[in-house]
Amino acid sequence: MTGTLADSLKLRPNYHSHVTSAFYGRTGLGWHQPTPAHVASRPLSVVLPARNTAYALPTVLDALAVQHTAGPVEVIVVDDASADTTFEIARRHPAVTTAVRLASRSGSGAARNVGARLAQTENLLFVDADMVLPRHVLADFAARACPDAVLAGFRHNLPHQGGPGGPVMPEVPPQLAADHRVTWTPPTNTALPYSSITLTDPLDGRPLDATDDFQNLGYGRFYYDWDLPRMAVTALLGVPRDRLVDVGGFDEEFGRIGWGMEDTHLGAALIAAGCLVVPLRQAVGYHLDPPDAAAQWQTKLTAWPATLAHYRALLARPAPSGRGHDFATATDKLLTDSEVITA
Repeated sequence: MTGTLADSLKLRPNYHSHVTSAFYGRTGLGWHQPTPAHVASRPLSVVLPARNTAYALPTVLDALAVQHTAGPVEVIVVDDASADTTFEIARRHPAVTTAVRLASRSGSGAARNVGARLAQTENLLFVDADMVLPRHVLADFAARACPDAVLAGFRHNLPHQGGPGGPVMPEVPPQLAADHRVTWTPPTNTALPYSSITLTDPLDGRPLDATDDFQNLGYGRFYYDWDLPRMAVTALLGVPRDRLVDVGGFDEEFGRIGWGMEDTHLGAALIAAGCLVVPLRQAVGYHLDPPDAAAQWQTKLTAWPATLAHYRALLARPAPSGRGHDFATATDKLLTDSEVITA
């Protein structure tokens, strides 16, 4: 396909009802229904990029260890040169199949690329190292994985309440409505950062519902400040491995610039390559805020204009494809000086 990445996005629909109906026909389960452990599942490679997440990682890995899924699962933790005990936790936890420590800080996109390079299955699930998943979530992704779909889970941010035994977890399950892609209240009389539009009246935004589970975001359309690539949030995201490799994985320049937009760019690249973005409403995890969440957020926002500018520049270039060799070369270079522990 010729033209720019932005041009390619305008040509791609996101009608995914055939995917969800085929799943029901095969299993008798609703697409958004939590998946029982006995349902046939594809092999799954869970990739967690981690940097200074010792406050949350034991709880995250404990939750992965008790997942109810019928298919084989590997867990790959890639430590992005943490200054705390993140790598020691990963290498010793029984849920972890492979633990990697990068020699120097390279960014979360590079860490995810390394995990994808080491993955032994064709179905990747990116999970943040501070995301605690209910027991059915791995089965939700493994049972629904398919070669042309990016599967989007959701997050419920939980303010830090640490104790001697780790984070204090609520007794109730995480709520779908806590995710900004589901319930969104934008500011008024302020230019929104992504689309640059300004809303003059208050809005009770419902991106997921208003777009028919993202289907109406095809062909490059927007819901106010949201478009389809922005729905591909790698806090919890299922991706076909061969598609990710072909588009070159995550653009690692984002990590060198600062925070944000590398998952949006990956989403754009995969959509341009023909992937659909399909939400899993039942797949919601608790996203554990760090002790210094406010300070980290301010640092992240400072980098946002630069990463957004880089994303805009990439939209003006051709849609990436045929980049498997470059992907392998870049990740193998990172692995050369890394420590890799395999169970």
